[in-house]
Amino acid sequence: MTTGSNHPSFPRGFAWGAATAAYQIEGAVAEDGRTPSIWDTFSHVPGKVANGDTGDTAIDHYHRFREDVRTMAEIGLTAYRFSLSWSRLRPTGRGPANERALDFYRALVDELLDHGITPVATLYHWDLPQELEDEGGWADRDTAYHFADYAALAARALGDRVSTWTTLNEPWCSAFLGYGSGVHAPGRTDPADALRAAHHLNLGHGLAVGALREVLPTDAQLAVSLNLHAVRPRTTHPDDLEAARRIEAVGNRIFTSPLFKGRYDDDLLADTAHLVKWDALVHAGDLAEISRPIDLLGLNYYNPTVVSSAANAGDLPRNDGHGASAHSPWPGAEDVAFHLANDRLTAMGWPIDPTGLSDSLLSLYREFGVPLLVTENGAAFEDTVAPDGTVHDPERTAYLHDHLAAVSDAIAGGADVRGYFLWSLMDNFEWAYGYEKRFGIVHVDYDTLVRTPKTSARWYSDVIRRGGLA
Repeated sequence: MTTGSNHPSFPRGFAWGAATAAYQIEGAVAEDGRTPSIWDTFSHVPGKVANGDTGDTAIDHYHRFREDVRTMAEIGLTAYRFSLSWSRLRPTGRGPANERALDFYRALVDELLDHGITPVATLYHWDLPQELEDEGGWADRDTAYHFADYAALAARALGDRVSTWTTLNEPWCSAFLGYGSGVHAPGRTDPADALRAAHHLNLGHGLAVGALREVLPTDAQLAVSLNLHAVRPRTTHPDDLEAARRIEAVGNRIFTSPLFKGRYDDDLLADTAHLVKWDALVHAGDLAEISRPIDLLGLNYYNPTVVSSAANAGDLPRNDGHGASAHSPWPGAEDVAFHLANDRLTAMGWPIDPTGLSDSLLSLYREFGVPLLVTENGAAFEDTVAPDGTVHDPERTAYLHDHLAAVSDAIAGGADVRGYFLWSLMDNFEWAYGYEKRFGIVHVDYDTLVRTPKTSARWYSDVIRRGGLA
């Protein structure tokens, strides 16, 4: 069956979703018992975030969630992926649950369910409680155990309403941008700590899966969302192939191999042996915990990663897509050069290449055999509000169309892809870029906080109604 295009219709029950993250939208950072996260601290450090922006108010979703859910329903979303704020639910990162926070998330989930929207909860989207960072953060092993305790707390409170749970969002960013290059919170620049953080995030995921399995119903679906890099060597020169191997090791396999194969690969260990003592870092039993089975794998995709050796880079434009820093986020691969895949760029300076999405989905399913979700995919562009108040964003619509076509191609090629969550539902605080970059299909006026669906939202609504591309 087809939709009238070259792309077959999406499977029955396919999740048509959008995604957000707590610190980026909620605001209310000092209300109802919430304590600071590392992003509260980081965003208030002068020079860390564009224009001195913070998430203090963000887009005030904490007070406006009912309006936002109505917007989701008007678009026709069948699923909504959101994250829980650890420092809201469990202030200071440990101790009893904050009942006022639980009331907020229960009300949000109930509102979603009342509108026929499936809630998909992410436990960690980069906002570690500051008190835990003060004790070492993800570079400290104890944080993994605190995370598992928090996961169990959240599941006990919401497990009767939420059946799909994601443990971590993009642990690569948490580890290597937060502890390596320092362009994300907590802003540390120690490559050894970045590797320690990666292992402890893996461990935290595995411990959380175990904790969730003990609390949730047997039919609950557990996942992790990874921003796996679609790595491509710039040429077939052996030095460029070696550069791609190094990035693939520390960008992808540092997560996928322990998650699905119960090991860290020998080449990764060799590449980074000068930085950490892996035998001391990885304790007995860790890999068994990390490789607990999951039900779904989330893929976050924006653009491919084209690399070469530094010697072969020449004067070509370079951009690793992860912000400017004197410190590399690539321990063991610091001398690799990054290049744009093409010159069709979003407002982030990221190249537009949907083939990386279809290639990644197919390769992941063929290698690991786990059902897949696209848990983030989207683009920032320079949106303009017309005199009549409408927001026309044809570039974003074209981007989403082409990437949904890539998902359809992967499904046609045999990949078991069960949902697509565009990034993002609404314009919001875009981490170190502050409010400069707009990813939403719903425009937000940051002065008035008025929400206005863009033309891309109407287009997506039509796709959902049809169940596929026209």
